[in-house]
Amino acid sequence: MGLLLDIFGFLSVILRGAVLVAQSFAIGGIIFLALLGRPILPELGRTGRETLERCRRLLVWSCLAFAITELGFVLLQSLVLAGTLEMPLIEAMGAEFARFGLIAATAALLATVVAARPLAGWRFPLLPVLAVVMLLAQIGTSHAAARLSGRLPLGAADFIHMAGAAAWIGGMPYFLVSLAAVNDGSAYRLIGRRFSQISMGAVALFVTGGVAMAVVYVGSLEAFYGTAYGVMVFAKIMLLLGLLFLGAMNYRLVERLRRDPATPVLRLRRFAEVELGIGLTVLFAAASLTSQPPAEDLRTDRASWHEIVERLTPEWPRFKSPDHASLALSELQAQIDAAAAAHAPAPEAFVPGEGVVAPRNAEDIAWSEYNHHWSGVLVLAIGILALLERTGRAPWARHWPLLFLVLAGFLFIRSDPEVWPLGDVGLLASFRDPEVVQHRIFVALIAAFALFEWRVRAGGLGRSRAALVFPLITAAGGALLLTHSHALSNIKEQLLIEITHVPLALAGITAGWARWLELRLEGRASRVAAWVWPIAFVVVGFVLLLYREA
Repeated sequence: MGLLLDIFGFLSVILRGAVLVAQSFAIGGIIFLALLGRPILPELGRTGRETLERCRRLLVWSCLAFAITELGFVLLQSLVLAGTLEMPLIEAMGAEFARFGLIAATAALLATVVAARPLAGWRFPLLPVLAVVMLLAQIGTSHAAARLSGRLPLGAADFIHMAGAAAWIGGMPYFLVSLAAVNDGSAYRLIGRRFSQISMGAVALFVTGGVAMAVVYVGSLEAFYGTAYGVMVFAKIMLLLGLLFLGAMNYRLVERLRRDPATPVLRLRRFAEVELGIGLTVLFAAASLTSQPPAEDLRTDRASWHEIVERLTPEWPRFKSPDHASLALSELQAQIDAAAAAHAPAPEAFVPGEGVVAPRNAEDIAWSEYNHHWSGVLVLAIGILALLERTGRAPWARHWPLLFLVLAGFLFIRSDPEVWPLGDVGLLASFRDPEVVQHRIFVALIAAFALFEWRVRAGGLGRSRAALVFPLITAAGGALLLTHSHALSNIKEQLLIEITHVPLALAGITAGWARWLELRLEGRASRVAAWVWPIAFVVVGFVLLLYREA
């Protein structure tokens, strides 16, 4: 139970993100079938009916996934509550959050049963009712429900915000399934135009609800840039702008289809894929927001504009590492060892899983800056070599993915100096620390896409499925970086560190999906994307070189 309590924050964000994704797919599927699937697809004959059946099956799996993830989230929270208050699990399951979660899961299970058979007669009208129940149940555990005043308008704003996200992002998989099933220009035009109309209405709901909540939950400009909640809202806004750009490009293509049914639709499908990917990132960012107190409620420990500017002011990178023995934990362990009796085993200065924040001193800060700055050198070199390869004049530069293996090894050794191989904490024991777990995940991702991409560049895999590993892992890494947190007792210092993660995450997401478009598109659009992602890596390298913790 102690381990669960220690990693609860990290697990809850990841699981909450999975809940929001499954919820959006379930409710988005119901909206898609109601506004596009049932009214439009039957007009396309046999192909349309088969497509409608595929969408129905996807809805079944989406509703089932929502029920399972929601039950898992309720169980996780209940276990933590039971462990914290030392009460029976069944009693913890009676808490308000658990009741609302069980209502949402029950509604999702009912929707699974209803959608499991052809949606004829009374069966389909029941699905929108269940979708409303799912949304209302989610609002019962939101920030709106926890307010002392203004619950109703905030709840209404949250409702339309989630409904808009579901219709837009959650409807995207059904849109892609429909586009993949038809091969006629008029069918593309019919489906594309209707989904564009749905998306525009969904965006209006999404933005209206989001602005209304931001006004209350953020409250002021100072809270917008001076709190972790405000910074995450900024990240969501940047992601939303990217989604709107892709949506606008697809709208233009749909309008061209209306004038000329012979217009190629490959870009429509590929941009929709990227819309879906970035949309999933938005949902995980929303999950991170729900795990934090609203900025308006955090009146102390805000970072001032002067402090942020001072922290972000460039300084010469640190390329000399302090000695491992000078770190706070090493010094503390040495003191404990010296004070221990001659024949008595000395206790460990830091035990992962106990929920205690490890001490830090000036050398720890220097150690971290050294890690970031050398990582920046490697990433900058990767970006430059990728650009050189792109020019076609330096074929030897195609081996740039091997530098990611160097980066992975460097981070594995140095990112957590208190654990193996440098520290006294063993490898398995270190996984009790959520920050170590996150770092190890990033190292594994870096090593994985390095190997796959090097085989693509040097092994002749070209545009095979192996080539898609690099963009997917890069985009996933950027998304995870938005949820990454540092275990610091100083809230302001934690914000000042994590505020640098947002541009890194956004650049990583850009790099991943630009590479995806390079592989999945043809012609000029592919060539443009091929230049975008190396530039994004160069940006990441410069941001890492400018990283500061003091």
